[in-house]
Amino acid sequence: MSLSPSAVAAASAAWVWLPPDAEVVADDQYTILRLPEYYSFDLSVVSFTPNRPLPAAVDAVLERAKACGPPVLDWQVLIGHPAGLADELTARGGRVKLGLEVLAADLSQGAPRLKPPAVDVSLRWATDLATTRDGIAVESAGFGGALPPEERIEAAAGRDAKAFPAGEGGRVVAYVDGEPVGAGGVVLVDGVARLTGGVVAEDWRGRGVYRALLDARLSYAATHGAAMALVKANETTSGPILRKVGFTPFGPEPVYALPLH
Repeated sequence: MSLSPSAVAAASAAWVWLPPDAEVVADDQYTILRLPEYYSFDLSVVSFTPNRPLPAAVDAVLERAKACGPPVLDWQVLIGHPAGLADELTARGGRVKLGLEVLAADLSQGAPRLKPPAVDVSLRWATDLATTRDGIAVESAGFGGALPPEERIEAAAGRDAKAFPAGEGGRVVAYVDGEPVGAGGVVLVDGVARLTGGVVAEDWRGRGVYRALLDARLSYAATHGAAMALVKANETTSGPILRKVGFTPFGPEPVYALPLH
């Protein structure tokens, strides 16, 4: 698989986050998610493919979002979105709340060799309830939000128990002395390994835990036929690590917060 800008942009555009516990509001031009209260944000635009002038298309999204109730809409400006979208959102009071960037790595020749961590890390794939709960707890602490209800954790464990052995992906959890200190996910779609949710507990950062999580996911992805690894990374945390191990940046995808009332 080529890592040309067009190939990466296409893979990035095809990656639409639709968690099973979200309320989806969509038409042929946009998709808005209303998320449960245990997430760290309420309302988010996850796809935008306008077929009308940009100001009118943005108006349509904002009017529909206002009807959902929350006072703020998160809108990620993707590398394939229309030129001028960031300026349009800024003009309507939007501000950047999170700097993300698209990075990709070629896995067609296998996963790269990564330096081992500086601490003794044990990795477990979350195919059981306890490990899944540990992973979600680490993610909730790192990204904000709260633990979802137990039935949601059970459902996630059940999904990964089937997906992981089938080569479709899963969540890997890092432990140090039996304590969960990091987690990260991977989903394989059409030869692309989408890396999700990579996070390390603050007290354990800088010791190679994230690199160990990355190594496990890339190895799994290459073993199951992925030719590209794709991640939408935080510019200040995971981004520098990914660049150092050979990922190539393809452009920023900042998340804007827009006031609705």
